[in-house]
Amino acid sequence: MRRLFRFTFSLASFACLCLAGQALAQSKLEKRVNENASKVEGKVIEWRRDFHEHPELGNEETRTAGIVAAHLRALGMEVTEGVAVTGVVGILKGGKPGPTVALRADMDGLPVTERTAVPFKSKIMTTYNGQESGVMHACGHDSHMAILMGVAEVLAEMQKDLKGTVKFIFQPSEEGLEDKTIDTWGAKQMVEEGVMTDVDVIFGLHINSQTPAGVIKYKPGPAMAAVDELEITVKGKQAHGAYPWSSIDPIVTASQIVMGLQTVVSRNVKIIEIPAIVTIGAIHGGVRHNIIPEQVDMIGTIRTYSQPQQELIHRRIREIGEHIAKSAGAEAEVSIKKMYPVTFNDVDLTAKMQPTLERVAGKDNLWVHDPVTGAEDFSFFQLEKPGLFFFLGGMPVDGDPETAPSHHTPDFYLDESGFVLGVRALSQLTLDYMNL
Repeated sequence: MRRLFRFTFSLASFACLCLAGQALAQSKLEKRVNENASKVEGKVIEWRRDFHEHPELGNEETRTAGIVAAHLRALGMEVTEGVAVTGVVGILKGGKPGPTVALRADMDGLPVTERTAVPFKSKIMTTYNGQESGVMHACGHDSHMAILMGVAEVLAEMQKDLKGTVKFIFQPSEEGLEDKTIDTWGAKQMVEEGVMTDVDVIFGLHINSQTPAGVIKYKPGPAMAAVDELEITVKGKQAHGAYPWSSIDPIVTASQIVMGLQTVVSRNVKIIEIPAIVTIGAIHGGVRHNIIPEQVDMIGTIRTYSQPQQELIHRRIREIGEHIAKSAGAEAEVSIKKMYPVTFNDVDLTAKMQPTLERVAGKDNLWVHDPVTGAEDFSFFQLEKPGLFFFLGGMPVDGDPETAPSHHTPDFYLDESGFVLGVRALSQLTLDYMNL
């Protein structure tokens, strides 16, 4: 009995020593991550400013992709260019066997004319949808690329200690394309070309101009909405504006449809469980003050967080549009195009990685956010493999979220001091997942 006790005690002691040794090794790796992240911070800011000054629209990111590819090659990676038109993928094979962790950054700018006073302000101009416009990184994709380039440098320095492979995905056209007849682009096209085939898990981040620098926000489960594009064409009968009884007025009918659509969310969706959005963004019809037109066109957006909710809303929009038009003697053609699915953070993965985010950001700087009604095509990657997508603070710490310029606006602004936290977070998530 005494021998058995001694043997059991020895096994327990050995296990404790192994755990202690593992913890020490991980602590040393984390220290190296922090040191390397601090060293690369200046480069990250320089890269971001260069990308910001030279933005490119979706599937046009040739200069951007060239800079990214050259950097990854300089780090000794296997690099593939031209993925999904202009995307770049870099492979960093660690010195030890293990899983393949994918890290993603998006690359495209927006047709927005910049109004900020920063010295690296974009002066790039383009013609978009027939209108002259500036081009601007008004959503922070410049910072995403720069941060991931920094992560690449941090992890490349630790290559022999990596227990697995890191796949760096630099994705084009997250914001979509000017040509709406093209049905695949960005993350969806990358998935179709096999980028996720050998991946075990994927991590990504998005800068947020209304969250203080130094803060990370995350949410398990449905974090960002699915987005669908809505088009409704109301067809009536044209007439002189002085003789409305001779018409079937598509303007009045369209107005009634807009008001009817307000009941979808307020009366059909169980909003105490999860929100939803139905927005009409534009109405076009008529050419003259005294002519009732034959047709009115409406476009809008739909945001949902589950397939049953999406199906309900789509059905109600069709019913309301078609039946209101019929009651007026008109006809309504309702078209709904599914765009991005729900950005869904795998619940088990999020729970496993939450301690990493807390350790990197600090307990007080790790926040759980409410569902975001914006959408992200990172969701296509998450349909293939478990993924975690989180928000990184980019607002000055003394800023006001209510007044800070929002994304997709001419005054969009980022505090660059928060970028290094993004480098540390993605690097540490990779290492910790490999050591689970």
